[in-house]
Amino acid sequence: MAGLDAATLADVLRVAGSADFDRWQEQIRRTGGCSDPIRLTGGTKTVDPTTKTVLHSYTTEHEPGGMLRIACGNRRASRCPACAWTYAGDTYHLIRAGLTGDPSKGTPETVRDHPRVFATLTAPSFGPVHNRPGNRPCRCGSRHSEDALELGTPLDPASYDYAGAVLWNNHASELWRYFTIYLRREIARRAGLTQKAAREQSRVSFGKVAEYQKRGAVHFHAVIRFDGPEGPNSPPPTWATLDLLTDAIHAAAVRVAVDVSPAGDEPARTLRWGTQLDVQPIGAFGHGEDITEQAVASYVAKYATKAAETTGTVDRRIGNKEALELLEVPDHPRRLIEACLDLHPLYPDRKLRDWAHMLGFRGHFSTKSRRYSTTLGALRQVRADYRAAQQRESLGLPDPDDVEATTLTLAHWTYAGHGHTLGESWLAANIRRDIQQNRETAREELPALLDLEGAAA
Repeated sequence: MAGLDAATLADVLRVAGSADFDRWQEQIRRTGGCSDPIRLTGGTKTVDPTTKTVLHSYTTEHEPGGMLRIACGNRRASRCPACAWTYAGDTYHLIRAGLTGDPSKGTPETVRDHPRVFATLTAPSFGPVHNRPGNRPCRCGSRHSEDALELGTPLDPASYDYAGAVLWNNHASELWRYFTIYLRREIARRAGLTQKAAREQSRVSFGKVAEYQKRGAVHFHAVIRFDGPEGPNSPPPTWATLDLLTDAIHAAAVRVAVDVSPAGDEPARTLRWGTQLDVQPIGAFGHGEDITEQAVASYVAKYATKAAETTGTVDRRIGNKEALELLEVPDHPRRLIEACLDLHPLYPDRKLRDWAHMLGFRGHFSTKSRRYSTTLGALRQVRADYRAAQQRESLGLPDPDDVEATTLTLAHWTYAGHGHTLGESWLAANIRRDIQQNRETAREELPALLDLEGAAA
């Protein structure tokens, strides 16, 4: 407990010395060590509707503090590493199911044979920044290390287009929407078909994630896949080739343009994608390919839990410029946030003040087309159903799917707050680290166990 301040240490001793500490630990372990658990009061009652017999009842009256603690579910790793780990895992399985196929998630394994690429669409330049251009020195004359703090910051902040940068972030989701529209048009043009005919013969599915570059500009990584008319369950037509898809992506990105009207001293702008468009085919089995299914799913999952805080900003809304000094936000992200606050009165419908902490970006970080694969909601429901089945088994309750053993569950819950005390927060963080260490140990030992099983066979 070295390094703890007196108040935190006193609270740790209070919590650890309480009579119901073991039950408190059990609750926190069930949340994975959640940093900001939701506290509920209430209970449930399971009854037999025919005989009115109470089969099981639960109340929070006997829980630590009279409350049940459940995971907050926040996707941001900066807010709750435990819940972000779960969110990343769900995103990984969602993306992977659309690449390898997974019948249990509604995607056939034949989807592996469909043309698919991993595309990265970036923002244009808003001014020269410190970088690492291969083996050459930066334009400033230095050779920056990979972890250099100045990477991504402007060579000349006074001439950097901060207004253009945050307006581009703010409209990035619209740029993506127009890109998907033009992509379908470019596919039809290259196939020599009308747009209606192309839609009747094929579909384009995608799953994407947003990532912040060091300079604070958003870019999108997307899995884009050709399907047949029924989605992943049908093969694409013979004309729907990998080369056609790649060419159509390049052509569509060039066509996209979003106009921003002049306001105050701000000129009219036409926002476009940057020239650094990267489109690479995804290998099915990882036999030396640069981009494999595993790598893509892992990459997308990694960035699904990150946001603008990776650039040095904060992960909560900022009401005014004075707060930036108190929060000690670095110069470059501070200037981007100030640009959002200054532009808000000129473009009130864009809600730049509300999204200043996101450097103007107001879109979803992880999205997919309807037929790409399963949904996050479906994955969460599977997990909830599994836990419910475990609990029913431990309590000896009948399966709700058994028509001969119908039960009725009555529940009443009241929100009682969220979060931890100082001591609880420190203990929960240690629980999360223990869980994470156990996971990493199990992952490291798995290959050895598989080798032993193979040798025994």
